[in-house]
Amino acid sequence: MKGVILAGGTGSRLYPLTRITNKHLLPIYDRPMVTYGIEALVKAGVTEIMVVTGGTHAGEFLRLLGNGHDHGIDRLLYAYQEQAGGIAEALGLAERFVEGDRLVVMLADNIVERSIAPAVEHFADQDKGARILLSRVADPSHLRHLGVPELDSKGRVLRIIEKPEDPPSTYAVTGIYFYDSTVFDVIPTLKPSGRGELEITDVNNWFVSQKTMEYDVLEGFWGDAGESIDAYYTVNDYVRLNGANKD
Repeated sequence: MKGVILAGGTGSRLYPLTRITNKHLLPIYDRPMVTYGIEALVKAGVTEIMVVTGGTHAGEFLRLLGNGHDHGIDRLLYAYQEQAGGIAEALGLAERFVEGDRLVVMLADNIVERSIAPAVEHFADQDKGARILLSRVADPSHLRHLGVPELDSKGRVLRIIEKPEDPPSTYAVTGIYFYDSTVFDVIPTLKPSGRGELEITDVNNWFVSQKTMEYDVLEGFWGDAGESIDAYYTVNDYVRLNGANKD
C-alpha cells in the first residue's frame, strides 16, 4: 500500500501565519506539522510515500524531508500542484507513483492521537473500493463546517454532505482516506465545484454510490490544524500535553 501526503493549498484560513510559509511547515508543538502525517503512515507500515505540495515554498519540503530515510520512509517522491485545484486534483498527481496499488491519503494538517494501523489493516482485508476514517464530534455548530456522513439504520454510509446546515450524524469525515486504484478513473470524471476545485467529497460519494465505501471510527483525539487559527492552537495544545500517533 502506498501513502500520499497532501500538503498543498494556500492556507488562507491560517493567514497571516501562512504569509511567509506553507501551513504544513508550521510547528505543531516541537516539530513541523507535515511530519505528524508521515509518522502516522510509517508507524502503520506504509513506507512508500509521495508528498504533494505547491506554491512558492514547495522546495522547503525537500530541505526538511530529504530522501525520507531519517523519518523511516523507504521511498519518498514529490509532486508539484501548479495551482490550488482541490484535494482530488492533487491526489490525481500521484497516479504514476501508485502504479495500480492501493493507497492511503492523508491531509497533512490532520493530527490524530491514536495509530491508524488498524484502519490500514482493515482496508488491506477489504475486497475493493474505499474507506474513510470518521471522528465523533459532539458540537453541531462544528459539524456544520465539516463533511458529515448520513448513515442508515445498519450504520452504512448513504452519502456524505459537505458543511450541512442540519448535520445528519455526529461524525465528521477526517482527512484520511483509503482507495483502490479505481480512484484514478473517478477523478477525471469530476466537475469543479462552485469554488472551482475538484472535491474529495465527490470522489467519496462515488464510492458510496457503488456500495464499496466502508469506514472506521477513530479512537481518541482528531484535529484539523488548518481549519482555523483557533483550531491550530487547540491542536498544538493537545499534542503538547498528550502526544500523537500513539499505539
